Amino acid sequence: MIKYNELKVGDLVLAEYDGGWKEGEIVNLNGDEKQVCVQIEEMQEFWFQTNQLKSLTLDEAQLFRMGFQKHHNDDGSVKYMHGAFRVLLSTGGNFNEFDMWYREDRRHIVHPLSLHEFQNHYYDMTKVHLTKAEA
Repeated sequence: MIKYNELKVGDLVLAEYDGGWKEGEIVNLNGDEKQVCVQIEEMQEFWFQTNQLKSLTLDEAQLFRMGFQKHHNDDGSVKYMHGAFRVLLSTGGNFNEFDMWYREDRRHIVHPLSLHEFQNHYYDMTKVHLTKAEA
């Protein structure tokens, strides 16, 4: 379950739909009822309670889906780039602890993030929504 106050329009989540879990994008929020409208499978939109939502795990595959490029540094660390936005995993690192920055805003993350949390950090730092890259 995801906390309602963690969610923003544009976030990608998994929604319990038709007996399984489908990925979708949040397109609307109802603060009075604490419901979330998720667009699933092209143009179908459905309202969900937060207990019907799960987060996607942030990993390299998700960054690639969002249009990030990978660069191997000489010291063994890995940098992911999306415009001026950077994510740096230290040598042997993983997505449990990493640095991210955009211009002067630098953040050190010391716990695993879900994709929607990462999208919200990106938005807070850049004022632009992070969405899936065009195929």
